[in-house]
Amino acid sequence: MKHMRRLYEMFMEASVAHAKWDYETSMNILNNKKKLWALAIMLIPAALTGFALAADQYLGGERAYQPSYYNPTIFIVSIAVGMCAGLITGCIGAGGGFVITPALMSIGVKGILAVGTDLFHIFAKAIMGTAVHRKLGNVSVSLAIAFLVGSGIGVTGGGFINRAIYEYNPVLSDLFISIVYVVLLGFLGFYALIDFLKLRKAEGDVGPHGGESPHGEQAASGKVGLPARLQAAKIPPLITFDEDLQPGGKRIPALFVAICGAIVGLAAAIMGVGGGFLTFPIFVYVLGVSSFTTVGTDILQIIFTAGYGAIFQYAIYGFIFYTLAMGMLLGSLIGIQVGALTTKVVKGIHIRGFYAITILAGFINRFFAMPEKLKQMEVINISESLAKGIDFVGSIIFWIVVGVFAIWVISKFISGIKILRGEV
Repeated sequence: MKHMRRLYEMFMEASVAHAKWDYETSMNILNNKKKLWALAIMLIPAALTGFALAADQYLGGERAYQPSYYNPTIFIVSIAVGMCAGLITGCIGAGGGFVITPALMSIGVKGILAVGTDLFHIFAKAIMGTAVHRKLGNVSVSLAIAFLVGSGIGVTGGGFINRAIYEYNPVLSDLFISIVYVVLLGFLGFYALIDFLKLRKAEGDVGPHGGESPHGEQAASGKVGLPARLQAAKIPPLITFDEDLQPGGKRIPALFVAICGAIVGLAAAIMGVGGGFLTFPIFVYVLGVSSFTTVGTDILQIIFTAGYGAIFQYAIYGFIFYTLAMGMLLGSLIGIQVGALTTKVVKGIHIRGFYAITILAGFINRFFAMPEKLKQMEVINISESLAKGIDFVGSIIFWIVVGVFAIWVISKFISGIKILRGEV
C-alpha cells in the first residue's frame, strides 16, 4: 500500500510538471498574434470540412479507411472536449489530458483514432507554442539523445501494437484502449478522492496544489535508492549530466536512459498522451536527474514523441482526425486560460475535489463501455439492449460530471472578473 501511495504521488507530481508546460505553451500561442492567425487559418478548413460532410453524415465506415462518423456537431463537441481538458489543466494544474481519449471515444470515435488524434493535437500545440530556445540551456544533449533513441523504439512498438490489434479486431482495439484507461484513471481517481477527503479535514489549504509530496528534492539528488544504484553501474557508454549543479556532474549508463525512454514512448503511443506525465517521475525518481535538467529535456521529448508517433505511427496509416485535433486545440487554449485565472478566486480544495470526481467519471465511462465490447466479442452473454444501456449510462455520467465542472469553473470565473481586474 505504501508503494502504491508513493507511485500515486509520483504521477501527480509528473502531472503538475506536464500541466505547467501545457500552460506555458498555451500562453505562448495566445500572446502571439502571428500564431493566433495561423491557428485561425488552420481552423477554417476544419470547420468547412464538417459542414461539407454534413450531407454524407460521416467520414469513414464503408467509404474511407478512417473509422469514425463525422458531422458539424462532432467538431463542436471536439472544441468542448478540448475546453474541458484545458479547464482541468488550468484549474488543478494536473491531468487534464487524461480525459481526452475517453471523451472522444464516448462520442463515437474509435479508440485508435482517438489516440492518434490526441497525439497530433499535442504535437501541434507543442510546435506552435513551445519556445525551445528558452529552455535549451537546461538540456543535457547526451541524455536527450539516449532517451529519444529509446523513445523512438517505444513509440514504434506502441503504434505497432495498437495497429495490429485494430487490424485483428477493431472491437478488441477499443476494449484494449479502454482497459488501459480504466486501470490508469481508476488508480489516479481513487487516490485523488482519498487525498481530497483528507484535505477537507485539514486547515489552511490554499491554492490548487496543497498537499503535494515533499520528497522530490531528496529523490532528485540521486543520492539514495534506485538512482544511486543505476548511477553506480559502469555499463558503457556512460552519460554525464547535471554538470552545472554538481562538480563533475553525474554519470549513468546510456542503456538505462534508453530503456526509460522506450517505456515512455510505448505508453505515449498506446494511450495518446505525449509521454510527459511519465518523463518527470522517471527522470527524477529513477535516473536521479535534477528537476532543472528534466524540464528542458522533457520539452524535446514531448515534441519528438508526439510528432513521431502522430505522423509515422498513426497519420500515414489514416488514424488521425485533423478536424477534431484542431477543435481540441482551440478549446484547450480557451479552457486553460480560464481555468488558470479561476484558481485566483476559488479555494484549491474545491477544484481538487472536482478533479478527483472528473477522473473517476472518466474511469466509469470506460468501465461501463466494456460490457458492450465484451458482448460484441462474444466473451459474455448479455442482451444487446442491456450492454448498450450500460454504455449509455457511463457516457451520461461522464458528460454530466464534466459539464457541471465546466459550468462551475466558468461561473466562478465570470463572478470573479472584478476581483481579477483588481476592482474589488
